[in-house]
Amino acid sequence: MRKSWTIASSMIRIEDLGVTYSQKIEALREVTFGVEKGESCSIIGPSGCGKTTLLFVLSGLISPTKGRVSIGGEEITSPRRDVALILQDYGLLPWRTVWKNVSLGMEIRGYTDKNRVKRILKDLDLTGFERRYPSQLSGGMRQRVGIARALALDPSVLLMDEPLSSLDELTRENIQNLILDIWKKKKITMILVTHNIEEAVFMGMKIVVLTPRPGRVAAIIENPEVGDVEYRRRKEFYERCTCVRRILRKWED
Repeated sequence: MRKSWTIASSMIRIEDLGVTYSQKIEALREVTFGVEKGESCSIIGPSGCGKTTLLFVLSGLISPTKGRVSIGGEEITSPRRDVALILQDYGLLPWRTVWKNVSLGMEIRGYTDKNRVKRILKDLDLTGFERRYPSQLSGGMRQRVGIARALALDPSVLLMDEPLSSLDELTRENIQNLILDIWKKKKITMILVTHNIEEAVFMGMKIVVLTPRPGRVAAIIENPEVGDVEYRRRKEFYERCTCVRRILRKWED
């Protein structure tokens, strides 16, 4: 566990972040941590602790009430072209085919790149399903389409809000492996919000544990073994899971 949360050299810098909604509902308070370029970071905490709010601030969809959030030294004041967000419900449009869902972000930005779409569909094992609609796909395949749509924008930062929570265990593990493989190949900076301890440990080189609302940083755990597909079977994995579980249990009734 790291006690020093120095962020001066980080690509993503979250400094003294606070978010308060209307009716004085305080979601986040004094959140400070950094994420290095090419690093994967898991964020975990009790329900309602502000995890999704934090992602929305990073994506530029909502503004902080207090503090500063920046990427590459530039303060986030609106959505950025180099940041992609994957939501829990995949966000697919049911009346658009796989191909058109994946290319949607490009269309919104006023361009198309058929070769990139083809390459991403191939990488995610979706070749042959281009004309299918979301209702014709399994949950795991719909999630891969959501990932493909995000990657089609060639982001430098990938934000994910509990994207695998509705999948069965084996499908979940397969897509975890797939996401980490993409992360390693493309060197994307990745932030994952999850409520699953094992997922947080398997996916995040850095694990940020938040307190109950208002969410504050309770601990930051370094997790350098991430990226090894055999990590789930190693003693370090169980030790980190135990560490995260112990921190979260401090706030149980």
